[in-house]
Amino acid sequence: MSALITILDDEPAIRDMLSEALTEAGYQTKTFGRASDFEAALRSMTPDVCLVDLGLPDRDGLSLVHRLALEQGATVIIISGRAQVQDRVTGLELGADDYIIKPFDPAEVVARIRARLRSPKQVSAQATNTASFNGWTAHFDRYALEDEAGEETTFSHAEGEVLRLFLDSPKRLITRAQMQESLGGAAGESFDRAMDVRISRLRTKLKEDPKNPRLIKTIYGAGYIFLGDVTWV
Repeated sequence: MSALITILDDEPAIRDMLSEALTEAGYQTKTFGRASDFEAALRSMTPDVCLVDLGLPDRDGLSLVHRLALEQGATVIIISGRAQVQDRVTGLELGADDYIIKPFDPAEVVARIRARLRSPKQVSAQATNTASFNGWTAHFDRYALEDEAGEETTFSHAEGEVLRLFLDSPKRLITRAQMQESLGGAAGESFDRAMDVRISRLRTKLKEDPKNPRLIKTIYGAGYIFLGDVTWV
């Protein structure tokens, strides 16, 4: 069955344009003009990708992005007329996987969705959804990090993609180019900023010293190395 893409935007013309382009590309689509209708529909459907406009008539789109990232496990792509850097950074920090600024070419949206839907197959080298490392357990089935005391901290779908990439290749240099190839998304400043945000949030959740992290090491000018001893269970 083809992937289900939901489109949440208050402009009917944009909903129709995206739905037509995605249907032609072979995807299923469902469109919504209000956040309340979309949230009600989530009780009976599980989208693979959620396209979310920030300027909704009944709710701030950023809070919805945060909920989708933490609770639904879907890929979240923001589509917004807000072009300010701070809006993009905030969206990524809340768990969005990508940020597309209006106006846009529908073909670009289709290409980015394809890249996001390919990435889990490329990243998920392990068949299991649980990994242990240095006193931590990562539960990818419920998007949670568990410490030695059994306390859990949730992580977003986007953060989980980066964490699994590290856990699949411990103690090996992972360059920015390799991350872009594995995780999808357009290369450039926007992608680099997204990776910086996700890695910073992962370090915080792993209780790393930001000045001297033990697990996720930055190799300046080259990439990152994950120094943990990983066991998939």
